[in-house]
Amino acid sequence: MSGSRSQTFVIQGPTTLDGTIEVRGSKNAVLPILAASLLTREPCTIDNVPRIEDVYRMIEMIESTGARVSWDGEKKLQIDAKKVSLDHFKRGTALKLRASVLFLGPLLARLGSISLPYPGGDHIGRRPLDVHLNAFRALGAKVRVREDRVTIEAQGGLRGEEVVLDEFSVTATENILMALTLGEGQTRIKMAAREPHVRDLARFLTRLGARIREIGPHGLLVTGAKQLKGARHSVIYDPIEAGTFLILGALARGSIYIKNVDLAHLEFFLKKLKDAGVRFEILHRERSRICDIKVIHSPRLKSIKVQTLPFPGIPTDLQALLGLFATQARGTSLIHDPLYENRFNYAKELRKMGAHVTFLDPHRAEFTGPTSLRGVHINSFDLRAGATLIIAGLIAKGETVIQDAYQVDRGYEAIEQRLQALGANIQRV
Repeated sequence: MSGSRSQTFVIQGPTTLDGTIEVRGSKNAVLPILAASLLTREPCTIDNVPRIEDVYRMIEMIESTGARVSWDGEKKLQIDAKKVSLDHFKRGTALKLRASVLFLGPLLARLGSISLPYPGGDHIGRRPLDVHLNAFRALGAKVRVREDRVTIEAQGGLRGEEVVLDEFSVTATENILMALTLGEGQTRIKMAAREPHVRDLARFLTRLGARIREIGPHGLLVTGAKQLKGARHSVIYDPIEAGTFLILGALARGSIYIKNVDLAHLEFFLKKLKDAGVRFEILHRERSRICDIKVIHSPRLKSIKVQTLPFPGIPTDLQALLGLFATQARGTSLIHDPLYENRFNYAKELRKMGAHVTFLDPHRAEFTGPTSLRGVHINSFDLRAGATLIIAGLIAKGETVIQDAYQVDRGYEAIEQRLQALGANIQRV
């Protein structure tokens, strides 16, 4: 669906939604796991893989290293990275995809030295590689950054008893984990991110043959191996997609069943929704931590006060959805996202739809509601903004046209078809 950059979503609202929607594999978990498959010469099988644009781009880059990738059914990938080189690495794709940063760790471990394009990405703000590069330097690597390339050399392997990250960076934690997995010695990572997708990567690396142990609230003890084996792994269900559908169910008319929700990943988020008046019922499965949630249109919502924080706090990827939620809640809500300075771009589009938003600074905004939204032509600046504006279109009066469907396709599989199954009037044009 790479042509979806020129496609738009056209939505007629408001609509009543009823039915069941399934949460699929986690975008944030599958991308580092796919990159980590390059650490071993033996075949790997990755299951519960979402069919999204970011996965397709990752596959392109993996294949450009010489590895072989094939689909085995609808959700399963087979990866064989017996031979790996950078002779034909896809520079153009790397410049467009922020997740290309995840190749630094595994390729450095596998090849000893790398020179890769500086990663691209979406428009949510500056995301420099300083945390990654400083960690590599602390472990003895030589690092050079020139124009649009990053060169790292660690021919003798990374060495060091301890590395302290500059912040709770998810991708830096993942890169250092992968880099330390293939090699001798034991290293403590401090200030490590502990998000569900980081833990899922650690489980995969453990299956490859590494030993990873959690120490303290934000510490990891990594013992590498000279040679890693192949492994089979099933990706966790996507907590961000689950959160998206929870907001959808709360705001749209009707009721929906959300399947495949891991409660451990959304405890604080669910508490916030409950406190704000969202009506939902958790349907537990026997002998499983995975559950289904029935969420019902909630007309009497209360204002919220939210700051995005590292796990187990509210993730930044759910911030835009909570901003939309706040437009339908009674009173003034405050949302603070300290991570990215452009995360509130979506709120400017909500303003066009009639929302009352006051920007206090690049990281804080107030939303006053409830307000009736009206359909307009708006832009999808990034993945999470796009999903948020789709829900806004579904509850707005009239026609909403959202530019750049590709941004949503990066993280949500066949979103318009899944919403149509609930009764949504949404078309891809």
